[in-house]
Amino acid sequence: MLLHAPRAVIFLSLTAATAIAAISSPVLAQTVPTERSEVARPGGTIPGAQPLALVKVADGFHDPVGVSAAHDGSGRLFVAERVGRIKIVDKDGKVLPEPFIDLTKINPLGNEVQAGFVEQGLWSVAFDPQYKENGYVYLHYSSLPFNGSGVVLRVTADKANPNVISADRIKETAKIILQMEQPYYNHNGGMIAFGPDGYLYVGRGDGGWEGDPLNAGQNIHVFWGKLLRINVHVPDDDIPYLIPKDNPFYAAVKKRLMFLFGVSEKDFANHKVHAKPEIWAYGLRNPYQFHFNPKGGDLFIGDVGQNHWEEIDWQPNTSKGGENYGWAFNMGTHCFPITGPDDKCPQVGVLPVAEYPHPQAYPGAPTENTGTGCSVIGLGVANYAGMKDTYLVGDWCSGRVWGVGWDASQKKWQMQEFMQTQLQFTSGNVDEDGYVVATNCYCFYTSDQGPLANPVGALWRALPADKVPAGAERARELKKQQ
Repeated sequence: MLLHAPRAVIFLSLTAATAIAAISSPVLAQTVPTERSEVARPGGTIPGAQPLALVKVADGFHDPVGVSAAHDGSGRLFVAERVGRIKIVDKDGKVLPEPFIDLTKINPLGNEVQAGFVEQGLWSVAFDPQYKENGYVYLHYSSLPFNGSGVVLRVTADKANPNVISADRIKETAKIILQMEQPYYNHNGGMIAFGPDGYLYVGRGDGGWEGDPLNAGQNIHVFWGKLLRINVHVPDDDIPYLIPKDNPFYAAVKKRLMFLFGVSEKDFANHKVHAKPEIWAYGLRNPYQFHFNPKGGDLFIGDVGQNHWEEIDWQPNTSKGGENYGWAFNMGTHCFPITGPDDKCPQVGVLPVAEYPHPQAYPGAPTENTGTGCSVIGLGVANYAGMKDTYLVGDWCSGRVWGVGWDASQKKWQMQEFMQTQLQFTSGNVDEDGYVVATNCYCFYTSDQGPLANPVGALWRALPADKVPAGAERARELKKQQ
């Protein structure tokens, strides 16, 4: 699932870095920060943003760690439980008694999903853009039979029984899209989602332990520490997927004759023989949740940090991919390893748009309880309640909810705290009506009792505070909004 966070040798080229920094959205002229001082931190104000409330939609979920909408007109929400089940919440907020998918019952030797550690399990469900026609559902989970490897699996819903994909149906229609080894039992990443381009994006963590001992973040020869982008709409279903030709490393791995002379420096620099062409972005530690803006298609990534800082990255919809987010040379705008407040180090790759500290911003720092957290959980992009293109993020430890948005008048990013709750956020998404929804569990590292024994969690919807329906249950706030 989430939490915690290699030093290596591959830097983003100056040409690519300059190009990325210059990209801007034609609507509000958002830009990627080029200086550390331009990165937003808690304490800002998003122009026009109204107070928010988190309203309970449904509860009784065992370690809910993912949520998605089918966008098929049904209004249903699909909640992934860590143990390997997906529950349906209908448009009226009722949890259907039978799971939509149950991976715990398809293998006669036991659960298909490895959920023995809190970061393992079934993380995410994504629905094909043509789901109403083809019924394709995609899952991302840690596989028990394959020793914790990350598996992206496609199954096909039955139009005659749209609320249940039976065990037999799963076995009949199952297609493994990706199978990725996992060296340690943490930093798996988790979320999968279709982008506005119709391609499937897959978040993978740096492989685990702490400090990236595999040097994975900067190593473009491995899937770990990356955001992948693949085309699952293939002409022959025996093919798992295709590589989009505009992926940043698609041409880099092309076989070619060897010439020592007559080739430009630029051509040599672009030749990466063993690069993984599936890579869209790298230098990530654990991109557990990421979301595309339904209006415009730009991308936000919540990259879980290690011990001291959390970061939120942004790609404009004009990005050509290939961004390097700096891990493990940097954590956000800070050095890794961080030793004190005055550390000096180069900034590798692309800066985040926002970051926030843990209670201790560096070893030995005074403990702070204002504007802090421990594990960033992206929830979704809000375009309501006075907000435009605003990324809502929660924190797994502090229960805080922030918005990250562009301030057009000041031409900079702002990070505003909306509330501090008692919730332990684990995932989020946008429902069919455009509202951000979020899940919470009670599955902390040191007190985790297993995916079926922890206290049950719930599904919440972020609404304008003055639009909360009468009698609805609101998340308790520890800190009132200003």
